[in-house]
Amino acid sequence: MGLKELRDEIDRIDEEILSLLNKRVEVVLKIKEAKRKKGLATYNPPREKEVYKRLLEKARGPFPHSGIIPVYREIMSACLFAEAPLKVAYLGPEATFTHLAAKERFGSQPEFVPKRSIQDVFIEVEKGRANYGVVPVESSTEGAVTHTLDMFIDSDLKIYSEILLEVSHSLLSNTELSKITEIYSHPHAFSQTKGWLESNLKGVPCIEVSSTSEGAKMAAKKKNGAAIASTLAAEIYGLKIIAKGIEDNPKNITRFLVIGKDISEKTSNDKTSILFSVKDRVGALYSMLEPFARHGVNLTKIESRPSKRQPFEYVFFLDLQGHIKDKNVKEALKDLEERCLFLKVLGSYPKDG
Repeated sequence: MGLKELRDEIDRIDEEILSLLNKRVEVVLKIKEAKRKKGLATYNPPREKEVYKRLLEKARGPFPHSGIIPVYREIMSACLFAEAPLKVAYLGPEATFTHLAAKERFGSQPEFVPKRSIQDVFIEVEKGRANYGVVPVESSTEGAVTHTLDMFIDSDLKIYSEILLEVSHSLLSNTELSKITEIYSHPHAFSQTKGWLESNLKGVPCIEVSSTSEGAKMAAKKKNGAAIASTLAAEIYGLKIIAKGIEDNPKNITRFLVIGKDISEKTSNDKTSILFSVKDRVGALYSMLEPFARHGVNLTKIESRPSKRQPFEYVFFLDLQGHIKDKNVKEALKDLEERCLFLKVLGSYPKDG
């Protein structure tokens, strides 16, 4: 078969794919109507995970295995947009890693709204001006984002999904490495790339700014300036990527939360997040955790914060395996509620990764 015939065959396949995509949207719109009658949310993280898992299991090549999820993320994003336009607020500005996490989960179709603070993201969703919000909650190298945890104390929003994003830093500039005279970035980015900077740009001033994106914006204005930021920031602010993957720890993972007004449906691999408050007394925490051991519930994380309401009153944030609908989880939380000052379920959602 000649080149023209092969290209004609590609054209026929593309037309067939387009036809099938349109048929997929038609079915999605029928699902939308069924969801509306049952009062269900449009976005369904458990169903999304099922689709990805099934496709990866059926993949036999030669289409690259690594390309399946990115392709279907955009297909599902477009179908979701066909159901109802989505607005997603996130901790901005553009090209931050929270922005990348939002695009990783929702694809490119929603309207992404950058907000100046975590509190503003919560407010945007609470007021109904955004369907969902995306905020950072912890880093494998920097620990918990305490402001996100504190927001859940008074907010009625739920954790609808989580995103684990491997954070990779790049050096961006419009000049060559040897001519860089100052570097702009967020303090966390500097601490995560300290070794690389010591080896490659020793003595060059590191100027701290409010975000990695702000650093890229500043570097774009300086003739010999540079920034440590994401590759998306290079695209948005017109910078060249001088070096990729300059973080000292290649396993630098940040966990983000998708916040909304509903709790996700149950899957076979869920996580539940709660917060509860106790008075500071001997054995208090042991008493709170005992029900989980007795009911066979595995705890994966615990974090404490002052309640800011009463002196010597503490709030504990807990992640556990399982869904709020699981019998053992339900019974453990019932026992806990009888022992603590107050208990709030922040959400049950599919475990990422």
